[in-house]
Amino acid sequence: MPLPPTHELMMSVIADLVMADRHVAVGAASPIAAGGVMLARELNGGHTRLSLLGSAEHNPFTDGGRELFDCAAQGRIDTFFLSGAQIDGAGNVNLLGTGPKADLSRRYSGNFGAPFMIYTVPKIIFFRLPHNRQSLVDKVDYVSAAGQSDPGIWRRGGPRYLITDRCLFDFAGGFHLQSVHPGEDLKAIIEHTGFTFTHGDEPPVTEVPDQARLALIRGPILAALAETYPNYAASMK
Repeated sequence: MPLPPTHELMMSVIADLVMADRHVAVGAASPIAAGGVMLARELNGGHTRLSLLGSAEHNPFTDGGRELFDCAAQGRIDTFFLSGAQIDGAGNVNLLGTGPKADLSRRYSGNFGAPFMIYTVPKIIFFRLPHNRQSLVDKVDYVSAAGQSDPGIWRRGGPRYLITDRCLFDFAGGFHLQSVHPGEDLKAIIEHTGFTFTHGDEPPVTEVPDQARLALIRGPILAALAETYPNYAASMK
């Protein structure tokens, strides 16, 4: 049986990571994350509430990000997704740009709520593709969202996982390789990762979604994603 496309594998992994969560929030530029949460809802009977910014159907907020931030501050969001131009081995994210401060070589959309959400939401899941040394670095050029805090600094949340198109890491003060996607191996992960991480001698292979999950992803979930991400959904058909 041929392997499913990487985006479908990532959705399946994300579904497992959020399956027991009550409320998951997803930003407006995260179709794979949104698809993974939608898959979890299909599999757990709608137990998980999805707040998807930019969606008319899946966004209960009338005042955009402000109400989302209020929910996070009150402890009413279990999981949030973050990505960035760079993610480093300490769990920091760079959403600003790369290059020296006096002459940024590339500028991005900015931090928005990332610095706040990474402190207030208990479980932060990083996602990144492509997985390469330019995006997964030893140290970010700018810290948009801090993965760790000095002693005495209150925070409810922080990074727990990083999923890429090559593998899945978990995080507890540093990254640990939890599984490698089919077709990848430990040597390739090390070669394409700019930060150091712990790992077993023979890391497990990421579980491939079964036909029932693939049918959900390719059917009702892809149709639901088209409401918020029409271009993405069209490209997946």
